[in-house]
Amino acid sequence: MSSNTKKQDNKGAYSFCEKAHALCLENSYKEAAANYLNAILIDRNNAESYFGLGICYKYLKQYSKAIKYLDMAVELKEDYFEAFYELGICHLLEGIPCGAIKNFVRAIQINPDNPDAILQLGAAHELCEEYDLALMIYQKLIENSPEFIKAYEHKSTLLMKLDKYKEASNLLNRILKLNPDYYKAYAGIGVCFDKLGRHTDAIRYYRKFLSLKPFSDQTDFIKNRLDKIKYPKSQKEYLSACK
Repeated sequence: MSSNTKKQDNKGAYSFCEKAHALCLENSYKEAAANYLNAILIDRNNAESYFGLGICYKYLKQYSKAIKYLDMAVELKEDYFEAFYELGICHLLEGIPCGAIKNFVRAIQINPDNPDAILQLGAAHELCEEYDLALMIYQKLIENSPEFIKAYEHKSTLLMKLDKYKEASNLLNRILKLNPDYYKAYAGIGVCFDKLGRHTDAIRYYRKFLSLKPFSDQTDFIKNRLDKIKYPKSQKEYLSACK
């Protein structure tokens, strides 16, 4: 192949990639995938094209195809942090958390300071029911990135799952010190106090949550809990008899 032909081919592949990038920004992932495939047919050694195609299939919820093309991207570019990270995400979405772990580990080896990769590694271990390891990862992340709220949130959610409500409430209070308007923390603390039998405190936090977020997928649950806490069954029966 002459140098001029090779330059023309590279230009054609680049053109298809640019069009695909633009289509992705418009959320037109099916059309973008077709353009990435055209780019790959011209140049089979461009990691960016395989990465882009993998991301398209991720958003099209075809996770096995996404994994296939992201794998091709990392074969061509061994230090491709974004591709390893997305491989981990796609394995999680495909329901293969233990397969996600090795990709998140590789992503962290490439970029040790990325908190999202470390967080997802913890989530993957959690889904593998390796709870102690997940808690350790979340705690380490909190220590290294003390303002990264997602780490506190993931750890507190896992602690609640393990019925460690006092520890979880303490952690959620640390979120509120970072962001007093973080409404999810109020709901979480309310649930913790509710489970611990501290109903007066639970009511206070539930009400604060509702004042910040009156319409959410948790609203009905919290309103029902408030009703049950404020008016226990025996009291409701008494009030009903008095009518």
